[in-house]
Amino acid sequence: MKKQTIPIEQLARLRRIRGLARLMDTALRIPGTRISLGADSVLGLIPGIGDFGAAAISLFIVNEARRLGVPNDKLLKMLVNVGFDTVAGSVPVVGDVFDVYFKSNRRNLQLLLDHFGLDHADLDRSR
Repeated sequence: MKKQTIPIEQLARLRRIRGLARLMDTALRIPGTRISLGADSVLGLIPGIGDFGAAAISLFIVNEARRLGVPNDKLLKMLVNVGFDTVAGSVPVVGDVFDVYFKSNRRNLQLLLDHFGLDHADLDRSR
């Protein structure tokens, strides 16, 4: 897809989404491994409410995508990612391990970047 020129306000919003996705999914790396985890994994350790708290943050990202004008079919894919992460992550013990490997916010960020024809390097450049 051809790269679009997007307004600075939308670029700033995409950068905030990337930061939130990083915080939720990959903020910490386990030393000596290639395994990273984020607040989603940590919140998932809180029985009952942790996964739903993480889902609320993930839904904020989906809402930001909606505000950016992402079409409904992509929003639906994003919602499926969040739903799958929330349901699978809520299973005791197995769900905690699942949260380390299934990174719904990073997947959703990639859907956004693909929609706008951007990559991570584009978010690092100043426009």
